[in-house]
Amino acid sequence: MSTPDIQWYPGHIAKAEKALVDQLSRVDVVLEVRDARIPLATRHPSLERWVGEKGRVLVLNRVDMISEAARQAWETWFRQQGEVPFFTNAQQGQGVKAVAKAAQGAGDSVNQRRQARGMKPRPIRAVVIGFPNVGKSALINRLLNRKVVASARRAGVTRQLRWIRLAGNLDLLDAPGVIPSRLEDQAAALKLAICDDIGEAAYDTQRTAAAFLDLLKALQPYTQDPYAPTFQDRYGLNLNDYTGEEFVAHLAEQKFQDDRERTAQRILNDFRTGLLGPWGLEWPPRGGTISD
Repeated sequence: MSTPDIQWYPGHIAKAEKALVDQLSRVDVVLEVRDARIPLATRHPSLERWVGEKGRVLVLNRVDMISEAARQAWETWFRQQGEVPFFTNAQQGQGVKAVAKAAQGAGDSVNQRRQARGMKPRPIRAVVIGFPNVGKSALINRLLNRKVVASARRAGVTRQLRWIRLAGNLDLLDAPGVIPSRLEDQAAALKLAICDDIGEAAYDTQRTAAAFLDLLKALQPYTQDPYAPTFQDRYGLNLNDYTGEEFVAHLAEQKFQDDRERTAQRILNDFRTGLLGPWGLEWPPRGGTISD
């Protein structure tokens, strides 16, 4: 079953991206939030151009949804690339204090220059940037220790830019999720759909669930995650006996009155809510094969 192109660029994102780019001249530090399950697929290709010489803090959110082995592998890989990743679970607050400290530290040079010119220090201005639904609003709420921005497990909740004062010395710009106007890498786009980091109108649920299962099977040689036993225990079917499409069809017939749409939605929701286990869908590239 071929999968049609996944494309999603609603009007509010186009408008928000323009407003964000206009605001970046006022920003000292960029907090880039990615989904720890798919750190490469949630990297925005325009970010380097937007950030320029500004300080940047790389945040890999949803660390609770990947294995410890995956976390360590990504920690090592990013450090080899010259970056320090900060792993967070924004819903529970894990790792958030370190992010705040890193953001303040990345912006300290701003006030050092101001003091050298005889000017008073001012709050560091940071912007939180990332794809839709990677946990930006949850991170901001945790940084502030109170709920000031709407947060939900779906794409497109935040639609406008707003500045928020954090503890007197850090101003945060909450920005809507941004996504490339054209998703050229369809393998990455599929991972966005699986992880719910893109609007559900962009993809076919049954094809996405089938592709998710096929992706897990392809990853098995490279990881220690027990995909097949988990599916056997939860659904009573051996994942390795079927293609993704066949698995959805058989499970629908056995458990869901032959309703494949409902079956596909259940499989995706079970993954998205962690019921299938802490599984990453990308691992650091080894010869350019694992995360493809």
